[in-house]
Amino acid sequence: MSGTEVTELIAALRAGTLTLQEVASRFRDRDWPDRAPPAPRNYLELAAAAQGDPQPDIPGSFDDVIAARDRGELSRDEYRILAGAVAAAINASAARRSAGR
Repeated sequence: MSGTEVTELIAALRAGTLTLQEVASRFRDRDWPDRAPPAPRNYLELAAAAQGDPQPDIPGSFDDVIAARDRGELSRDEYRILAGAVAAAINASAARRSAGR
């Protein structure tokens, strides 16, 4: 299994080759894939969305951070800091898109 940039950064944090602040900085500087599900195109997709069918994980997305937390690779504080960095990056990206309209 090949890792994504996100999983490699978390592995570097675990190995001690990067600090939490360095990983958070890289998380703030990267583009994160959009996790919003696409709008349903037909009744079958609408029914699936209404049932709450889970979306598949997207490699290189925040899903990798959640999975690392679930595997115990991140402490509560590490997760909080990295989640905040991801949120800052997503908010900055949204602001740039809004300004470009």
